Amino acid sequence: MASKFQSRLVGTIVLVAVGVIILPDLLDGKKLHYKEEFASIPIKPEVNREVENFEVLEPVESESVLPDAPVQATVGEAEIATSDNKDSVELKVVDVQERNDYQDSGWIIQLMALKNAENAKLLVKDLQKQGYQAHAKQESNFTRVIIGPDVSKSKLERQMKELEKITGSKGQLLKFKPLNP
Repeated sequence: MASKFQSRLVGTIVLVAVGVIILPDLLDGKKLHYKEEFASIPIKPEVNREVENFEVLEPVESESVLPDAPVQATVGEAEIATSDNKDSVELKVVDVQERNDYQDSGWIIQLMALKNAENAKLLVKDLQKQGYQAHAKQESNFTRVIIGPDVSKSKLERQMKELEKITGSKGQLLKFKPLNP
């Protein structure tokens, strides 16, 4: 039989163990367990490899104008007036005033004008590969190389310095007119 001291010692150890292990969980209250939620990436769906065939229809000419009534239609900047006589057509050109409500909306750099259009197109492709918004504009006997348009004048001024190092041409900063680029 165990002595009173051993019984008290075992009882004390059991009480201390219960106090250390179980009491903190009971006194801590409601525990919140956080669990990270991962969204799974869906597997790539199978793509239908068949290409749809569309039938191309030829335009059908139909006469929707009544032959007895005179008709006046507006086409772009010209007015076409027809009368009862189908053989004669009167063409009256109307001057349209340029309405540019975007006076300070954009800027372009006119980099250079080249007589050889192929050289201008090669330069434009090279500048586009380097990240510039370059375009070639064909004039009567030369081709202009243009950078832009852009709304930031300061950005284009910085680009002018870079372009001068690349091409050796200084370029000219101009306002961009959307209706007459």
